[in-house]
Amino acid sequence: MAPPQSIAHRRTHNLLLISRLLNLRDNVSPFTLLLDSLSQSAKPVVREFVRRGLLAKCEIVFVAFETLRCPPGIGKFVKARGKTIPVLQREITAAIPAGAKTLLIIDSLNPLASSSPSSLCLFLSSLLTPTTALLSTYHLDVPLPPQKSYPETAPEALTLLKYLSTTLVTVHSIHHALLKKQHKDRSLPAPVWGLDEGTEGVVVGLGSNSTEGIVLEMEYRRRSGRGVSEMFYLPLDVTDNGVREKERVVLLEDHPEWRLSEQVRNVDDGHDQEDGMRTTFELGLTERQKRARDEVVLPYLDAQREGGGRGGAILFTPDKEIDDFDEEEDEL
Repeated sequence: MAPPQSIAHRRTHNLLLISRLLNLRDNVSPFTLLLDSLSQSAKPVVREFVRRGLLAKCEIVFVAFETLRCPPGIGKFVKARGKTIPVLQREITAAIPAGAKTLLIIDSLNPLASSSPSSLCLFLSSLLTPTTALLSTYHLDVPLPPQKSYPETAPEALTLLKYLSTTLVTVHSIHHALLKKQHKDRSLPAPVWGLDEGTEGVVVGLGSNSTEGIVLEMEYRRRSGRGVSEMFYLPLDVTDNGVREKERVVLLEDHPEWRLSEQVRNVDDGHDQEDGMRTTFELGLTERQKRARDEVVLPYLDAQREGGGRGGAILFTPDKEIDDFDEEEDEL
């Protein structure tokens, strides 16, 4: 187990890191990739970035492949559906103000990954500038059609995106995360939802897209190449008054129900230790067996007290009732 100082340092460092990431401070992450699914959409995280970007006086440019109407708070809205990469690149470059701190949001990378997987990384790299932070979403549940012009030995688009991104955030439903934790504590198989259930007609499972909060599984890549991984909980049921408030993102282990699950597991472990191992036979000793064990007389090693410096000789006290004791053999 890590020392308390190390745990406290990890908590403080990771909370500061997620705060800098959401508040777009110091361009801590030039390219943040959000991975979502039908169980949990990444739209609440995008709205949180927009809200904090407005508080930080950032210019926000929204590139829409799936969004039909301009979301509130967006400065410039670029429609990208049906456009080629060169045309889209010119429009985005023209929409980004020169020298201003800008948050560039792409609502979905799946259309580009389907139509032009070989040009995807080059296109995204051309949008990155010292004053621009790129935030993009990729849907894990959307399959990609096969591309005849794309080499079979080339890596998949998602693999390239993970390699290119500086921060990878996978979103999970808080209800699903807590239920998985409960099953894990009881050594039960992990539950599945939606398409993974294999039930005909079930697309989205129960507890998906909770309005209470969202779990963020973050993987941040430093410049040295070392990664920082942590699980966070972002509450969503907080009213926005337009004022910079206290940081409300917490570690997932600090969630009240997550802490309750830890307490229940500790109590169960304590009961198991008190009751002993659950076997079909008795491992303990009765009082009669303990007394009989104490009365057993065995030869003992006296080398540490009397013969410790004589090469490890084994000395023992012979039984007085045995008359075949050989003194010369004892001196060996």
